[in-house]
Amino acid sequence: MKVVLLEDVEKVGKKYEIKEVADGFARNFLIPKNQAKLATKEMMEWAKIKKEVLENKAENELKKTQELASAIDGLEVIIQVKVGDENQLFELITAQKIADQLKELGFEIKKNQIDLIEPIKEIGEYPIKIKLDHNLESQVQVIINEEIKILKKKKE
Repeated sequence: MKVVLLEDVEKVGKKYEIKEVADGFARNFLIPKNQAKLATKEMMEWAKIKKEVLENKAENELKKTQELASAIDGLEVIIQVKVGDENQLFELITAQKIADQLKELGFEIKKNQIDLIEPIKEIGEYPIKIKLDHNLESQVQVIINEEIKILKKKKE
């Protein structure tokens, strides 16, 4: 029996594909669970249109992700932090802190996309990998600097 899949079905096919399956499998499993519909002429046309829309959307998302990857690749992200007398940081630099700094620079990166094994604890430069959708990766240079202190003169 020919059916149009309404969602991805493991070991059968992807959403909007037209597949030949056993009659009993279609009648007893796929159709009652709303995972497929009988492949009529109208359904096959509908599936074809839906599949094209889905492919165009995926292509546009890939293009946007590639643009983002090339825009942030090699970017220097400077984070100013308070430092103690022995150059110890008063705060840890986490993936969230880096994501916030990237957001300030105009890039929407989630903290789970930042490949940071453990928080940064010292002043310095750190190459950090950003994992984007579609298996794309970029690398940014995170520079941790001491916050500049402005001292005011006391009036005598």
